[in-house]
Amino acid sequence: MELHSLSSTTGEWLRGEGPESDIVISTRIRLARNLRGRPFPPRAGPEARGLAEAFVRERVRGAAPFAEGVCLELARSSELDRKLLVERHLISRELANAEGQRSVAFTRDESTSVMINEEDHLRIQVIRSGMQLAACWEAADRVEHTLGSRLDFAFDDAFGYLTSCPTNVGTGMRVSVMLHLPALVLTKQMERVFEAMSKISLAVRGLFGEGTSASGDFYQISNQVTLGFDEAQLLGRLNDVIPKVIEHERHTRDALLADNRVKLEDRVWRALGVLRTARRISSEETMETLSSVRLGVNLGLLPGLSISTINTLFILTQPAHLQKLEGRPLATPERNERRARFIREQLGAP
Repeated sequence: MELHSLSSTTGEWLRGEGPESDIVISTRIRLARNLRGRPFPPRAGPEARGLAEAFVRERVRGAAPFAEGVCLELARSSELDRKLLVERHLISRELANAEGQRSVAFTRDESTSVMINEEDHLRIQVIRSGMQLAACWEAADRVEHTLGSRLDFAFDDAFGYLTSCPTNVGTGMRVSVMLHLPALVLTKQMERVFEAMSKISLAVRGLFGEGTSASGDFYQISNQVTLGFDEAQLLGRLNDVIPKVIEHERHTRDALLADNRVKLEDRVWRALGVLRTARRISSEETMETLSSVRLGVNLGLLPGLSISTINTLFILTQPAHLQKLEGRPLATPERNERRARFIREQLGAP
């Protein structure tokens, strides 16, 4: 599989289906694992990192479900290719910017991936469209068991799985749900959500995880620590909290419609007008306008547009995707022009 082909497609998790998909973009489970008897990546020298990466990569590449997938040695990949993988949520920014031997393996539908030699020897990730905590965990558990039969993971009877960061010790599991919350943003209620999540040890982050802003009104809610909790408890906490956030967002959307339908219609139609007519548009403005359009589609204000199309545009208009699509590096003004043209093409506008 050539990475260029990724610039015009999207993974399974962006199809806009699954439970609660009007608000929940995706559910993700990530498992951190390390090899017993080897120094963990942050403490390993170049030679030790290289040996561990090659050892893990060969065993991951031959395991289901990666045997028919893609495996890339990131040290041999271009900076643009690594940025593309970050935009697709297949690797972290930390892995993209790291030095030395590191790699990623993923299935062709991009629903399952393994980062090798990030903060831990392995970061197993399973991602699904919509609110699918149980299905996501079942898939992640299967992959972990498959890889565990090929690799000896560092485990302590008292502490559980051992990880580079103490907050991940135990299950090594990070459960994350990505939500689109434009109504709560419009009504300035997100600060209350942040405070409520913090009180129950849940983190709220932006579109691309830790350290990123909430571009396009997307927020990821995830557990902050794993030590002292088993998998069922971590899943249960998210399963209790996320439906309440969904209900709050839906109630706020209904209130916005009831209070001033014309004002809301004007907002979403203006956003669609910008996307259909702009000859130059930045990433930031694209995310803002697409967020309003997505809200309008879900409220039935913009007939003829699908959520899948809008979800796709959120990813394919990112900088690395546009440059891969064009086949060459683009300066910011050129990217803004290419982005506007691409959006018009996707929306069937002149």
